Amino acid sequence: MSQDAKTPDKRDRPWLMRTYSGHSSAKASNELYRMNLSKGQTGLSVAFDLPTQTGYDSDHPLARGEVGKVGVPIDHIGDMEALFEQIPLEQMNTSMTINATAPWLLALYVAVAERQGVDPALLQGTTQNDTLKEYLSRGTYIFPPAPSVRLVTDIVAYTVQHIPRWNPTNICSYHLQEAGATPTQELAYALSTAIAILDAVKASGQVDEEDFGNVVGRISFFVNAGIRFVEETCKMRAFNAMWDTLVQERYGVEDPKQRRFRYGVQVNSLGLTESQPENNVQRIVLEMLAVTLSKNARARAIQLPAWNEALGLPRPWDQQWALRMQQVLALETDLLEYGDLFDGSPVIEAKVQELISGAEAEMERVAEQGGMVAAIESGHVKRELVMSHTLRMRAIESGDLKIVGVNCFQQTAESPLTAGGDAGIMKVDVQAERDQIASLQAFRASRDQAAVGRALADLRAAAISGDNIMPSSIAAARVGVTTGEWSEVLREVFGEYRAPTGIDIAMAGQTESPALDAVREQVRQTGQALGRPLRLLIGKPGLDGHSNGAEQIAVKGRDAGFEIVYEGIRLTPAQIARAAQEEGVHLIGLSVLSGSHMELVEDIRAELEKIGASDLPIIIGGIIPESDADQLKAQGVQAVFTPKDVDMNAIMAELVNIIRRDHGLEGFAQAS
Repeated sequence: MSQDAKTPDKRDRPWLMRTYSGHSSAKASNELYRMNLSKGQTGLSVAFDLPTQTGYDSDHPLARGEVGKVGVPIDHIGDMEALFEQIPLEQMNTSMTINATAPWLLALYVAVAERQGVDPALLQGTTQNDTLKEYLSRGTYIFPPAPSVRLVTDIVAYTVQHIPRWNPTNICSYHLQEAGATPTQELAYALSTAIAILDAVKASGQVDEEDFGNVVGRISFFVNAGIRFVEETCKMRAFNAMWDTLVQERYGVEDPKQRRFRYGVQVNSLGLTESQPENNVQRIVLEMLAVTLSKNARARAIQLPAWNEALGLPRPWDQQWALRMQQVLALETDLLEYGDLFDGSPVIEAKVQELISGAEAEMERVAEQGGMVAAIESGHVKRELVMSHTLRMRAIESGDLKIVGVNCFQQTAESPLTAGGDAGIMKVDVQAERDQIASLQAFRASRDQAAVGRALADLRAAAISGDNIMPSSIAAARVGVTTGEWSEVLREVFGEYRAPTGIDIAMAGQTESPALDAVREQVRQTGQALGRPLRLLIGKPGLDGHSNGAEQIAVKGRDAGFEIVYEGIRLTPAQIARAAQEEGVHLIGLSVLSGSHMELVEDIRAELEKIGASDLPIIIGGIIPESDADQLKAQGVQAVFTPKDVDMNAIMAELVNIIRRDHGLEGFAQAS
């Protein structure tokens, strides 16, 4: 054995192993959690459904079709108690992907721990609680940035004092990469966000100066790891170095333990493909190397996506496969027997320094804007991300960026992984939403309404006065306040917010693209034949805030010569129908990634019927199973696009022909 290798009993401890999961109901999710734990998973990562994330009860009109689709619905303490039944919270490390409603979900978790007889001071885990990145990527924000930062600050201050082993915020560069961020941007925007939060905690006066090192020591990050795993390894080493310098120089933290860059990771879901999805297995494994090979920059917790996430909701077996990937690397290989494999490498060090220099320059630009909050409000960061994502999509279109099975090596045998009756995915039973609503209404009827009223009044008083929101939220959780009620009080106090879309980027039109030139000419000729420019409405209905696809279609449509109407995320079916009529659009394009496409299309068609605009053609894009796509087309949807459709020139050409046929014109012949 080499001098640097460790004996088997001296191996480093493996990282925390999780799978991101939750669906249908608290009961079904609890069964899944207990099964995953029995298979060797060492922590929990809870996925909440969109109504829970955006602060609506399951029976709210905006929740229709969304309940239990992308995560577990949590309406009240009874749901939270069912979610963790037979799971001792004092022994568990629980990560909760929750942002705008993070104070509420943490309050419920604390209240459930109390019911289990657990001292909340013993709880371990993480609330994602990074609402700033929600304005840029996932879109589950509710309130304007200032009160959102205040709520993040309240959780940080409360947990440092009362739940000292909890990670109160998980600064998420993960979702920035999903929204198009380069490694340099991921570094810059994540660290700028951390500065905004730490400065706010300090300014709040809730934590004594001598305890501020404890605040810094509990800040954690959630990062992304893409397929360029050498560069991604360098990015993690850059994060380490930049964080250590930042907290020492800006905040005076001297304790090396408090300066550690502590992070968890999920590898790149953006890079998973619907075409030849079996290739996603090797993508996931290679991406995991980026956050494990370098010991000094190794992740403390890892959750891997399943191979079929570009197709739909993974089954338990798919999640088991993702867990086994981690276990084989940690337990069968010799990775954990060695020190850092990259220390002293001039190649690695040069790349790390290049990333640091680029990130510091972008952080300066953010600081010149007035900091991360101001740079979000001005639209600067969103425009930069949309621009980066547009360049990536152009590179895929041109073939400069190779994606195996997508724009090269496309010929394939049929995959046995997707050949079964379930098409390789799990579908949520529609009955689950009805059952959840019935359970919620029964719970409401059984409460002490006077106690609920008092708790909501106390919550409102705390929100108005500036008191820490956590004590009144925990008290509200104990007496049975619901997710929607908690959120509605804060909506009334703080107001709601609509973030910049970022599609107003100042980029030169794509050149040297014969395919795009042909589409531009088709758009021009069709507009001329119809007597006015072609106008396309891009609609994001429902609670799904993943807007990357809608933004890219909007940018591409404008580049192709369409006039674009795009008002951002979370529009109601009535708003979309009304905008389509008022703006005089030729076609409605919907983007839905949450699995609620069937219900939302039905509702939008009904709204169009009400206003006499039922003849407007509709197309839709999203993660839509083939069986659902067939149903949508049978109901009159003109086209269904899924992640396999990456040639946006071809998409634009198809939209032109849909408009032409709708107006009695012959379609253009399209290149094969």
